[in-house]
Amino acid sequence: MRMYLLALNPTDSVTEGFLPAAARLGLDVTVLTDQPGAHRRTCPDIEVLECDVRDFRDVVARMSGRHRPGAVFTNSDHLQTQAALAAAYFGLPGKDWRATLRCKDKAEMRRRLAAAGVDTVWSAELTEPAAPLDAPYPCVVKPREGVASEDVVLVDGPEDLVTRTKEILERRPGTVLVVEEYLPGELHTLETLGDGRVRHVLGGFRTELSPPPYFVEERLTFVPAHPEPVVAQVLGQLDALGVGFGACHTEFVVHQGRARIIEVNYRAIGDQCDLLLARLLGIPLFELILRTHLGEPLPAEPGVRQDGAALVEYPCADRAGTLTDAPDATDLTVDGVRLTYRPLRAVGERHELYRTNRDYLGALRAIGTDQESVNRVAAGFLASCRWEIQA
Repeated sequence: MRMYLLALNPTDSVTEGFLPAAARLGLDVTVLTDQPGAHRRTCPDIEVLECDVRDFRDVVARMSGRHRPGAVFTNSDHLQTQAALAAAYFGLPGKDWRATLRCKDKAEMRRRLAAAGVDTVWSAELTEPAAPLDAPYPCVVKPREGVASEDVVLVDGPEDLVTRTKEILERRPGTVLVVEEYLPGELHTLETLGDGRVRHVLGGFRTELSPPPYFVEERLTFVPAHPEPVVAQVLGQLDALGVGFGACHTEFVVHQGRARIIEVNYRAIGDQCDLLLARLLGIPLFELILRTHLGEPLPAEPGVRQDGAALVEYPCADRAGTLTDAPDATDLTVDGVRLTYRPLRAVGERHELYRTNRDYLGALRAIGTDQESVNRVAAGFLASCRWEIQA
């Protein structure tokens, strides 16, 4: 069976997760991408076709002119609606394109949740630098269809809002911005997997952020089970958005027992957290996700392990410059804790300071059986590492 995988740049989720899973399932894979050279270098044994993957019409045309698809899949935030429309065109299992659109468009997400009566958040859309706005300060400015905390910033008043929107729109002309009230509380994630009939909650993470006004995710600690009332609230909001097929990564805050969605990424969690989940939970996570797109039902019980503790931590650049020294990829076990470190920036590369996950220098995954040991061993490993950046 031929599976078309829509992708932008190659990611660890694709190269270490979904492509090996597709091979284990016996699928023939064709990658559609607007960056064919990068994929051919990374995946030399996979068929790669150049395609304007942001345009669903070109996606459909490329499939029609090649091998007829048996499945269409993507784990890209930017391509969920295109993949959903292509799957629907060929009569294949997939996500509802209306739900993918609601999740990608943060303004539409707020409107949908308010219309369903499950949560109302003050928000406004801007297409030009803001005049002083009568907003509930502090508030958050973000691109309407952004990802990875890119250009997400907390503003404390009307003048700050004008300054920040002007800076963002100068960098990203034509972008639509959303201004919304700041939602206080502890930041968490909920990881779910459904087939349109059943939906499994696979746990989640507690997320630690960089100091305001930015929102860089620096550390995620696995939470096997959030409190049931919290999970019920989040699932109710996902139901209102129409989310229930395949993988979904939902970010939410909890304040005084109330759970409120920050954003919904209608795909598997990334930045190597999915690789950690697959190992920690002891399930064939990537195969299960792909099987939903093949029309196969999920098991009534996924059989996840309940005895694991884990975290993912990202050492970040603190200034612009050239990385001149950094640790190599490492796999080791210390006091029963399994550590996996992968560099995310090559020595010799020069970068600006982005205030997003593009500042990540590497990713450390740590898995054990108790959180105290996991935290201690991970901290010890990072303290022994050295990253040097020269301006």
